[in-house]
Amino acid sequence: MTETVTPGVLRRGVRLLAHAVRTHPWPFGTALAGATLFAFMSVATTIVLGRVTDHLIIPAFRDGATGSAVVGSVVAILLVAALRAVGVVARRYFGGMTSYRMQATWRRRLTDTYLGVPLSFHQARPTGELMAHADMDVEAATDVINPVPFSISAVIIAVVAVVRLAFVDPVLTLIGLTLFPLLAVMNRVYTRLVEEPAALVQARFGDVASVAHESFDGALVVKTLGLATHETGRLARTADRLREQRLRVGRLRASFEPAIDLLPNVGIIALLGFGSWRVSNGELTTGDLVEAMALFGILSLPMRVLGYLLEEIPRAVVSEARLQEVLATDPTPAPDADTVASLGDGPLDVEVRDVTYGPGDVPVLHDLSFRVAPGEVVALVGPTGSGKSTVCHLLADLAEPWQGTISVSGVELSRVAPAERRDAVALVFQESFLFADTVEENLTLGRPVDSERVRWATEVARADGFVSALPDGPATVLGERGVTLSGGQRQRLALARALVRRPRLLLLDDATAAVDPRVEQQILARLRTELDTTTVVVAHRVSTIALADRVLYIDGGRLVAEGTHSQLLATVPGYEALVRAYEDDLDDELAEAEA
Repeated sequence: MTETVTPGVLRRGVRLLAHAVRTHPWPFGTALAGATLFAFMSVATTIVLGRVTDHLIIPAFRDGATGSAVVGSVVAILLVAALRAVGVVARRYFGGMTSYRMQATWRRRLTDTYLGVPLSFHQARPTGELMAHADMDVEAATDVINPVPFSISAVIIAVVAVVRLAFVDPVLTLIGLTLFPLLAVMNRVYTRLVEEPAALVQARFGDVASVAHESFDGALVVKTLGLATHETGRLARTADRLREQRLRVGRLRASFEPAIDLLPNVGIIALLGFGSWRVSNGELTTGDLVEAMALFGILSLPMRVLGYLLEEIPRAVVSEARLQEVLATDPTPAPDADTVASLGDGPLDVEVRDVTYGPGDVPVLHDLSFRVAPGEVVALVGPTGSGKSTVCHLLADLAEPWQGTISVSGVELSRVAPAERRDAVALVFQESFLFADTVEENLTLGRPVDSERVRWATEVARADGFVSALPDGPATVLGERGVTLSGGQRQRLALARALVRRPRLLLLDDATAAVDPRVEQQILARLRTELDTTTVVVAHRVSTIALADRVLYIDGGRLVAEGTHSQLLATVPGYEALVRAYEDDLDDELAEAEA
C-alpha cells in the first residue's frame, strides 16, 4: 500500500458519512444535538467539580460546610448530570436510528438492483457473495455511523476543554495540545496498514458464505456421494483464510487501541506532577488542579472515540466500495415511455428473427429465426445443449439477444412494459422453485386471485389431488424449495402457478419432465382445450411432441428443420434418430413405473 492510501481512505469515509447524513438528516441531527449537549455538560461537570472543591470540600476541612453550600453543590451536580444523561440518550437512540435506517436504505437499493439487473449478473456470481453484500457489507458500511455523533461531541469536548484549560492555566494547556499531533500520526500509520486486510476480510467472508450456501443447497448430493469430509475440508480451508485476515486486522487493532488509551494516561501523570508543583508554589488552587485533571480526563474520551471511528472507517470504506460496485451494474433497460406498445388481447404470436445469443462469451444460438402463430402449440426439439432453454429465456425477456429481434404480436419484446410482459408471458422451468410458504401463497404470490381460478389451475395441472391430501390442504406450509414434495408434485405446482395468471404465451422448459408420462399427456391435453394461449414447449417425450401442431428441430443453436412430427420423422434422419432415443427412454420410464 502506498502513502497516498490514508488520505484517500479518510476522504472516502467522509463521503460515506455525508451520504448517510443527507439520506437521513433528522435522526442524525437529533443525535448530534444530544451529542453537543453531552459535550458541554461534560465540560460543565469539571467546572462544577473545581468549584465544589474550592467552595465546599476545602472550606469544610477548615471551618465546616454551610448548608447552603452543600445544597448548592448537590443541585449543581445533579442538574449537570441530568442534562448530560439526556444528551447521552438522545445521541445513542437517534444515532442508532440513523444507522439502522441507512442499513434499510442500502438493502432496498441492493434488492432493487438484484431484481433489475440482467440474469447474466446472477449467473456470474455465487449466491453467497450476494448474501455477503446484503449482510456483512451493509453492516460494515453503516456501523461507522453510530460513533459519528459521539465523535463530533468528542471534538466539541476537546475544543471546549482546551479553551477552558487555557483559562485555568495556560502552561498546563500545552501538555494537552501535545497529544493530538501524536494521535494524527498514529491514525495515519494505522489506516495505511489496515485497509488491505480489511478489504480481504470482506472478500473472504463472501467466500465462506458461498461455500456454506453450496454445501447446504446441495445437501442431498453431499450425503448421497459421501462428500461430508470433502465439504468440511473445503469450508475449513476457506474459513482459515478468513481467520488469517481477521487476525491480521485484530493484531493491528490490538496495537492501536492500547496506544490510544496510553496517551491520555501519560498526560494525566505529567499533569499531576507538574500541577502539584504549581499548587505548592501558590500558582494554582487545589480546585484549579482538580478541574484541570478532570478536563484532561475527559480529553481522553475524544481520543478513544476518534480512535474507534478511525478504526472503523477503513472497513466501512471497503464495504461501501463493494456495495457501490453492485449498484453500478447496469440494469435491464426499461422501455422508453414514448415507445411502449400494448400487446392487445388474445393469444400472442411470436417472431424470432436472426437472433444470436449466448449466456456467456460464446454464442449458443446462431442467426435463429422462426415464427409461432397465435394459439399454436410448438415443440422445441433437439439434443442436449442445442439452445432450447436459451430460446425460452429470451422469449421470457430474461436476456436480450446480441443480434436480431424478438417480437410478440408485432411488438418488439424490448418495447413491452415489464408489468404487461409479466402478465402475458409465463415461463415454467424444469427445476421448479417453491417458497417456504403455504401452497396457496406459492400459487398466488401475494396477488389477489379468485379462489375459483386457483382451483381451476390446480385441476388443469393435476395438482388438486395431492394438494387436498396435504395436512392443511392449500394452507399447508411447504419446506424450503418445496423439499416436502416430490419432483413431479413441485413441477405441477409450478405449472399451476403459471396458469393462475392465464398467460397468453406459455413457455414450458421441460416443465413436466418429472411427471408420470400418462399424467403429463392428460395435463397437456387440458392445456390445449382449456387455455386460450400460444404454447412453446421444450419436449423430450414423444407423446408430448406428437401433441404439438408443429415441431422446431434445433441443433447447434440453429433451426435445422420445422414441420409436423410425422413430416420430420419421414424427412430428417437426425430427428428420427433423436426421437428413437426418446422412445427408448420412455420405455425405460414406463417399465420403472410399473415395477
